[in-house]
Amino acid sequence: MDIEKTIAAVTGGASGLGAAAVRNIIKKGGKAIILDLSEANGAGLAQELGDSALFVKTDVTSEESVSKALEKGVERFGSINTVINCAGIAIAQKVIGRKGIHELEAFTNVVMINLVGTFNVIRLAAQKMAGNGPNQDGERGVIINTASVAAFEGQIGQAAYSASKGGVVGMTLPIARELATKGIRVVSIAPGLFHTPMFDSLPEDARVSLGQTVPFPSRLGYPEEYAKLTESIITNPMLNGETIRLDGAIRMSPR
Repeated sequence: MDIEKTIAAVTGGASGLGAAAVRNIIKKGGKAIILDLSEANGAGLAQELGDSALFVKTDVTSEESVSKALEKGVERFGSINTVINCAGIAIAQKVIGRKGIHELEAFTNVVMINLVGTFNVIRLAAQKMAGNGPNQDGERGVIINTASVAAFEGQIGQAAYSASKGGVVGMTLPIARELATKGIRVVSIAPGLFHTPMFDSLPEDARVSLGQTVPFPSRLGYPEEYAKLTESIITNPMLNGETIRLDGAIRMSPR
């Protein structure tokens, strides 16, 4: 798919990896619908990027909320041919910790947002993409999900987060196989340590120390590097049904 013809719905698109993907798509001539709960960040980014961007406050776990956001995107831009799922949360809780056992509600909340929310957007967006006219390769759409290296090497305290991201990895291939008949590709990205807002609360020396655990380059990843990979996936029709690690060759230790 040509990047300049991309009309992407980006969840979690108001900050971090999602915002970088939005900026890159619009910079290359495409359009983006920013789906996020943060009105201040989302509206501000849309205003900054102009007519090629639209912000819609969205709860990815709600069928009604996502459906309305996608409808507004279609009304504004005519169609949607790309989804980039970046909405997600992370917590650190041990199964048996100093303050007691892992809260079931906390575990459920992470899975609902990271896994169920991702699937909710996939299913509703795929329905719309299936009605798109095919391009010269027979392609109607691209869905890009965000997993994590924690899906493979979850650390102590990451039971909920790893389970949610492992679920994203696990559903990538079966959904790609099913949607292949519709001309819709499905690919997931598993980022390693990236400098996103969740790292902003850490002191600079702590961020540097974390970055040095990455074999090469020995630093935190830049959101723009994630955005570059989303562009590669969008424009390369042979990328399908795979989870791609974007991690500088890091393999996480137990803690």
